[in-house]
Amino acid sequence: MRFYNLLITTSLVLTLISCGDTQKEKQSYFGFDENNMKPLYLATEKVDLTLLNTKNKTIDSVAYYINDKRVSSVKANGKFTLDLNGKKLGYQNIKALVYFEGDTVSTKTRIEVASGVEPKSLKYTVVNTYPHDINAFTEGFEFFRDTLMESTGQNGKSYFAKTNYKTGATYKKVDLDAQYFGEGITVLNNKIYQLTWQNKTGFIYDANTLKKIKTFTFDKNVEGWGMTNDGKNIYQSDGTEKIWTMNPETQKLVDYVNVYTKTSKIKAINELEWINGKIYGNIWQYDAIAVIDPKTGAVEGVLDLSALHAKITNKEADVLNGIAYNKKTNTIFVTGKNWDKTFEIKVSE
Repeated sequence: MRFYNLLITTSLVLTLISCGDTQKEKQSYFGFDENNMKPLYLATEKVDLTLLNTKNKTIDSVAYYINDKRVSSVKANGKFTLDLNGKKLGYQNIKALVYFEGDTVSTKTRIEVASGVEPKSLKYTVVNTYPHDINAFTEGFEFFRDTLMESTGQNGKSYFAKTNYKTGATYKKVDLDAQYFGEGITVLNNKIYQLTWQNKTGFIYDANTLKKIKTFTFDKNVEGWGMTNDGKNIYQSDGTEKIWTMNPETQKLVDYVNVYTKTSKIKAINELEWINGKIYGNIWQYDAIAVIDPKTGAVEGVLDLSALHAKITNKEADVLNGIAYNKKTNTIFVTGKNWDKTFEIKVSE
């Protein structure tokens, strides 16, 4: 008898389960009305979000999350307005947690946010032209006191050096092991920080003696490209639209911004330089520099230096890649991979 009752009870439970909707089916009850959403928003806009209720369920409330952080809740299926001002540029992941008829289900969407700033077209004048080592596949360019520091790439040929910017001659050079493809450098607190491309490895040296202090491993799965600093934090690019903030004491990547104009993201940000509170970034494959707000990633200005490339004797030279700011003269030194010249320029609007 007990066995018979157990069979009946089990059968009843299975029947009830089979009659109820699965979690996947419940998720189909609700969804964002994406027909009213744009493919790209500006950071100055607001987005009205509403949910489709395909089964006409009675909704108690909806909680909204932006990038997994709860930002608001509404009663029933009320409208939620997302203010994009102050939000990170790039993709915003939006989740709605719907409470209905004693149950809960979530639905997701995402929007892309571009800069609300119109970039200015910058001008420049050439102050001086200096020789540059034509064999230098330039990856990093930065002044340390009155000395120009340069790092180069390519496996088996990578090094960084203290150079005489007026003659292009090298004072002292440190070669990397052949396994490393050298990338950007920056000098902070009398230490030289250097990245490698795809080895997920970086190095720290004494800026005066060039003696290696430490080898560190990237804590994120990213490539190493450009580097600069603001006197406190280090900023590095990874070949995408991202510029990361690094803690120089721990070498941990603690945050990032996405680089955008009003119309699109800027991929492949390369060599970086901190100039008067802004990040100047080479754009790989272009002879141009983007002036970037380090807090938001918005491109505020663009400097077209393609005319300088035309002045290079070596016609097989690669793209512009090298930005070094001289605080004493308030001028910028620019060069490129295998360029035979370095140009000292002064920038204006």
